[in-house]
Amino acid sequence: MLASTMHLAASGDESNFLVPNATFIAELVAFALLLWALSKWVIPPVKKAMSDRQDHIDGQIKDAESARERLEQAEAEQRELLERAKADASRIREEARTEGRAIIAELREKAQEEADRVRQRGEEHLAAERAQVVAQLRVELGRLAAQLAERIVGESLDGDEDRQSRIVDRFLDELDRQPQDAR
Repeated sequence: MLASTMHLAASGDESNFLVPNATFIAELVAFALLLWALSKWVIPPVKKAMSDRQDHIDGQIKDAESARERLEQAEAEQRELLERAKADASRIREEARTEGRAIIAELREKAQEEADRVRQRGEEHLAAERAQVVAQLRVELGRLAAQLAERIVGESLDGDEDRQSRIVDRFLDELDRQPQDAR
């Protein structure tokens, strides 16, 4: 067997795998043509599709980030508006309390003024009635004093009104001079 193997090796029919033959060159040319065709017609559209897809993904990521930033900004604005609304509500409540106190004080003052006015009118009315009663008493007292004096003196005082007036005034002055406890 060994002899037959050597015999074949000695003959020139056998090919050496290290030396390229025509099949290898044809395969190499076909492979190069295949690579060239792939790089010319297949790889550019695939690269373009991959690039477009990457650009689309990058755009979506940027949109998501901007949406997140807008959401955070909106939440911050909402918190700020809520705080401002709370502060405004507190201020309005305090203003309403202050205004209510002022209105109550004003109404109390008006009520007090009205009560004072009513009391003053009453006092004025009482003073007018007192003056009227005093005037009527003077006339009546004058008449009674004149009648009493006529009885005591025995002469008529009807015609002398000045004398009647002096007698009544003197009597009233004496009444006013008497201590209040004696009355």
